[in-house]
Amino acid sequence: MSRFQVLSDAQWSLIEPMLPTRTGRRGRPFSDARTMLEGIVYRYRTGIAWRDLPGVFGPWQTVWTWHHRMATDGTWDEVHARLTAAADAAGLVDWSLSVDSTIARAHQHATNTTRLTGAGSSYKNLRVEPPDHAIGRSRGGLSTKVHQLVDGAGLPLVTLVTPGQAGDSPMFVPLMAQLRVGRPVGRPRTRPDAVRADKAYSSRAIRGHLRARKIKAVIPEPDDQKGHRERRGSRGGRPVGLDKADYKNRNVIERSFCDLKQWRALATRYDKHAIVYRAAVVLHGVIAWIKRLSDTP
Repeated sequence: MSRFQVLSDAQWSLIEPMLPTRTGRRGRPFSDARTMLEGIVYRYRTGIAWRDLPGVFGPWQTVWTWHHRMATDGTWDEVHARLTAAADAAGLVDWSLSVDSTIARAHQHATNTTRLTGAGSSYKNLRVEPPDHAIGRSRGGLSTKVHQLVDGAGLPLVTLVTPGQAGDSPMFVPLMAQLRVGRPVGRPRTRPDAVRADKAYSSRAIRGHLRARKIKAVIPEPDDQKGHRERRGSRGGRPVGLDKADYKNRNVIERSFCDLKQWRALATRYDKHAIVYRAAVVLHGVIAWIKRLSDTP
């Protein structure tokens, strides 16, 4: 394997049937799907401009068009869904999940589009470009926040993007709503065994949501919430339980974000459209699940 190739033949065979193929109709020559995939990965891994893509991948416009088309029609989400379903069927999904977010600074090339600040985003239809393009102004400047739910080994199950100034806690329910891992028979699985999160996710709404669905909450209580509860006495409710041993396993999502940012065009956002940038984050997860499912490292 060369620096232009990420997937081995065995790994490529796992997703080859899920990608576009020749239709048999006359027209322009059909580009090789594997070459296009490797070109997309190479661009995000190195952080170069699309125009600087090496010629071994063919015209850069074709590679970009493939990625944009598969981002807008949901192909990458469909591939990710099939891989997670296959991993679950093989018993490779650890259903003790972790949730968190990370910031990606937006490059000036990603911010020269008209944005409706404060217009909000749609977390139900991920193929619709939000009016704010998931770019907001936080303390570090214009940025995008990536929210993820990962399994017990740190592999992503759900990915959403918001403007950088958006809070973590309000995104918890939308993340849980997008959790659907298909199964050969019956409904998709939507309820994990446990959810680990830091103090930013400690709220009555989140704890009530998990309690109603009989999901174990592994979330520490901030000192201010603890003080408010104690001052209220018996009206403040019972102390929050925390499995400290299990909470130590939350580091998997921090390590997952470290791995995510090895792709330089994900650590810094260069894409103008949120659906295109999010699709690249999903593609990073697809590569991780391929490696988990394959027999080769």
